[in-house]
Amino acid sequence: MTTPIFDFVRGYADRGGVRFHMPGHKGRGELGCEALDITEVRGADVLYSAEGVIEESENNLTSLYGTAHSFYSTEGSTLAIKAMLALVSEGAEDTRPLILAARNVHTAFVKAAALLDLDVEFIYPEEGGHLCRCLLSAEEVERRLSAMERLPRAVYITSPDYLGNIADVAGIADVCKRHGLPLLVDNAHGAYLKFLEKDIHPITLGAAMCADSAHKTLPVLTGGAYLHISPDYPEYAERARGALSLFASTSPSYLTLCSLDLCNRKIAEGYDEKIRNSAIRAAEIRTKIASFGLETCGNEPLKLVIRSGESLAAHLREWGIEPEFSDGDFTVLMLTPENTDADFERLLSALSSFDKKEDPRVSPSVLPHERMISIRRAVLSHSECVAVENAVGRICASPTVACPPAVPIVVSGELISKEDIKLFKYYGIETVSVVK
Repeated sequence: MTTPIFDFVRGYADRGGVRFHMPGHKGRGELGCEALDITEVRGADVLYSAEGVIEESENNLTSLYGTAHSFYSTEGSTLAIKAMLALVSEGAEDTRPLILAARNVHTAFVKAAALLDLDVEFIYPEEGGHLCRCLLSAEEVERRLSAMERLPRAVYITSPDYLGNIADVAGIADVCKRHGLPLLVDNAHGAYLKFLEKDIHPITLGAAMCADSAHKTLPVLTGGAYLHISPDYPEYAERARGALSLFASTSPSYLTLCSLDLCNRKIAEGYDEKIRNSAIRAAEIRTKIASFGLETCGNEPLKLVIRSGESLAAHLREWGIEPEFSDGDFTVLMLTPENTDADFERLLSALSSFDKKEDPRVSPSVLPHERMISIRRAVLSHSECVAVENAVGRICASPTVACPPAVPIVVSGELISKEDIKLFKYYGIETVSVVK
């Protein structure tokens, strides 16, 4: 598979020309990557009006994922999420577009709703539970849609979630299609799902669009992401570049673009097999973890979620192991083919020596909230930061989140309750932004 972006950038650097253009480091510096860090010089193409090397590379990506078209982002899934919501919101004139969303949205969704002035109705988990988790059944989505007086522009879910739970994307997609609605998926943690023994990527399962953070699970630099458009929704592909450019920087990272470009070749030349082998290895590790008396949860193949929180994370750090995320309930470890046998040996040694005491804290449930004003009005309001203890009865302005997991405890425009204070404290949040 060709690597047109990388080939151009490498060739430009190797020519050793004089750079009277951006960036200011002129290809020199202590990082060692400056020579490849260029701007849109002649021949480098332009990301959001691509018709040269970037277009060729995105066509390679499209062939790998089998989409109508797949687009690059150098600003993570955040940009792709905004573009998805913009695409389904086009043409709204009389009322704010409405989105039906599972409650465990990333804060990027809330910021997009503010920028686009969206109304959002949330589906909360049927039995309460962790902030990061909102497992919906297709039946629940059907019930909710059938009861709505005004149909939404789209249904939006997060799958996989931060705790390694994969939703019934196929079932939910079928429900959406019966109602004539597109399904949008925040698939930030699941770019690799296409390349498992069984392809369970959201586009394959019927989603209209999804956002993949390639950098989270593939060998791509931070910020590298994809916006995928289903072959069943070609009208979105025709307008996607405009939606991306609405929110994107005009200075995309060519270092990140090079890594996205090179990742295509890696996948085409056998990296998909490495992903499948890593999934097998992860399953073996889960079995060994269980023999240590530790409980794992979730069904995402390359994520280890252990039901033991901050004390386990502290223990792992003593062994020189940094987890992706931990709170009072869970420790999350993300695996890829880039992890070595030595990595896994150290992990298993650390886990086998862990004193399996229970963590003292248990996550409070996230509960439905009363909406007072629109998300946009709240985010753009005059606001002030107050101690969480003094926030009860106030309206949330910009959402305050722990990152990770970056799921808002209270969404902008909602009333803050006494129960919310427990969650703020649980995640170490001491102040919150409220509307003046």
